[in-house]
Amino acid sequence: MRYCFGVDIGGTTVKMGLFGESGEIIDKWEIVTHTENKGEAILPDVAASILNKMKERELSRAVVLGIGVGVPAPVSDDGVVDGSANLGWEYKEAKKELEHLTGLKARFGNDANVAALGEMWKGGGLGEKNMVMVTLGTGVGGGIVSDGRIVNGAHGAAGEIGHMHVNDEEPEQCGCGNYGCLEQYASATGIVRLAKRKLKKDKRDTMLTKETVTAKAVFDAVKAGDAVAVEIAEEFGRYLGHALAGIAAAADPSVFVIGGGVSKAGKVLIPFIQKPYREWAFFAIKDVKFTLATLGNDAGICGSAKMILGE
Repeated sequence: MRYCFGVDIGGTTVKMGLFGESGEIIDKWEIVTHTENKGEAILPDVAASILNKMKERELSRAVVLGIGVGVPAPVSDDGVVDGSANLGWEYKEAKKELEHLTGLKARFGNDANVAALGEMWKGGGLGEKNMVMVTLGTGVGGGIVSDGRIVNGAHGAAGEIGHMHVNDEEPEQCGCGNYGCLEQYASATGIVRLAKRKLKKDKRDTMLTKETVTAKAVFDAVKAGDAVAVEIAEEFGRYLGHALAGIAAAADPSVFVIGGGVSKAGKVLIPFIQKPYREWAFFAIKDVKFTLATLGNDAGICGSAKMILGE
């Protein structure tokens, strides 16, 4: 039997998994992400953990197919990361470094793209070959899979849907430096921003308060029938649904898979996104399916392993 490792490097923890060549998860664990000193310890720590696991499991290099890695940054096809704010990296030849540290083949990809591949393989996109995954968390990420393969683009930045421009009138600056990005309205923090603006102007009775509002609170209130919360959710859905209509015109997916922390609200999300999507989508792609991601924190390690086992 042969094996591979799937690694998902985040700003706080590195999630890791050992997979059999038929795709089953044999073991999974986490280590701390040490981002100090420009993240210089991250890949050595990953390498040490993998080599320790191989020793523990009595696996020789001959039976390990390689290591797949997802990172929160654009990644070139040759495994170069030209800066990652979350990890402290500047220019890093990540693939070359990890291969040198372990003696194993490595493949790197953007974390959202890799998670999309994982969801296509084992999760909400199971059975599909053309899909777009949307991750709604602190920011908005995306991953595009076309004919079963991750779309990276020329700069490794394909799928950065959170930074699509969707509002000419936005006065506040996005973290990327631009104004009116999708992330400012469809992320968890964006939903809070929409809610606070609404609550400042709207004096109707509502379960929500400016001081304690969260994305979860908004959708809990939607489930309870709160009219103000429903209008906030409708605004969120308009921005996201219209953006996805544009993405679909270029990518032509069969399914949108919605993941990230906001997706924990459940199926209540889908109609708010799907209705404006269908209003704006090209006629040939109006009936694209919408579904929720199912792998949770395992999406990254699964997609990373799939890069090694074959897209």
